[in-house]
Amino acid sequence: MTAEISEETPTELPLRGSSVAPVYYLDSAEELLGAIESLKVGTGPLAIDAERASGFKYSSRAYLIQVHRAGTDVFLIDPIPLAGSDAWTAFAEFCNRLPWILHAATQDLSCLNEVNLVPIELIDTELGSRLLGLPRVGLGAACEQLLGFRLAKEHSAADWSIRPFPNAWLNYAALDVDVLPDLAQVLLEQLERAGKLDLAKQEFQNLLFFKAKPQNPDRWRSMTGLHEVKDAQRLAIARDLWIARDELAEKLDVSPGRLVPDSSIVALVKSKVTSRSELASLSSFNGRASRTYLDTWWEAYSRGLSTRDLPPLKISTSGIPNHRNWPNRFPDADARLQILKPIMAELALELEIPSENILQPDLMRRVAWEPESDISNQLFELGARKWQIEAVSEKFTSALATLKQ
Repeated sequence: MTAEISEETPTELPLRGSSVAPVYYLDSAEELLGAIESLKVGTGPLAIDAERASGFKYSSRAYLIQVHRAGTDVFLIDPIPLAGSDAWTAFAEFCNRLPWILHAATQDLSCLNEVNLVPIELIDTELGSRLLGLPRVGLGAACEQLLGFRLAKEHSAADWSIRPFPNAWLNYAALDVDVLPDLAQVLLEQLERAGKLDLAKQEFQNLLFFKAKPQNPDRWRSMTGLHEVKDAQRLAIARDLWIARDELAEKLDVSPGRLVPDSSIVALVKSKVTSRSELASLSSFNGRASRTYLDTWWEAYSRGLSTRDLPPLKISTSGIPNHRNWPNRFPDADARLQILKPIMAELALELEIPSENILQPDLMRRVAWEPESDISNQLFELGARKWQIEAVSEKFTSALATLKQ
């Protein structure tokens, strides 16, 4: 079952095109209660995954949830008709008593939490693969390197809000959890052999507290091409058009870019049209909702054009300055940063762990910006794990001391 870790994956690896365990799709309370009883006789952690409709829908809700344990069938659960029911409550109570296995947990934890699924303990096979030093850490790549077979990976960008699900999609979804118990077992064995099991457990424990970052209220500024707009009134138009699109997208539950792309909004901002009819004839303003909701766009454009609530041309941040500006504006901080970077590169080679997993780059920059006398405590306060602090604090302290000499 175990394959040696190798940067070169043999092309002759066998293909797993479908789940080894029997697969059942269910969307009724009776079926869900039966699945709970079946899962109870399984062993080990609960392998779990979720499928969303990113790029199609405004919401990030789960449209399919897959669960599996060693010795059980794979259950593909439609949460849309079930979430909030008594059967779902029983399902959540069962799942939440078990350790979980996920691959790239941060992608799914939020949407699972939305339907009251919360782990007490977890194993993230993607994060574990990074800590083990695998050169590629996608689920298919991890299976190739650790289990010795290829996965038939398709439909990852599908619109999972569609009903009924095509059988090919369900087959793909089942594979995602069918392989996880074996993958987790081999991964933990390899981590222990490499002396990395303790640090992996610290990282997995930390994931239990994961919360998605709150949305930036100025995220409208990230539209491609908007940096070329230097007029505050035009920026107000961009802001109000973006807000109008976001509100409409939420109302329709459609991904905003599918209504009107960012490029169309920026083109309209730059166009300086003066009437609704000019907007209607503007060829650069396109998208499937560009004409059906023309009144919405014209009202937003007019509002931005007349408002006195003008956004600043540049926004101030509450955190440390962008490190790209340090060489010219903050040379002392930049000197500290430049002396820490090689340390991280050396540690990455020594530990065979990506440097960003040894210590988040932002934490390194915060230490460089304003190092405290006790860097171990500073890193602890910033949220670094014990193993991370042990790996870098003494080296950071020694290196920074050389600048004071």
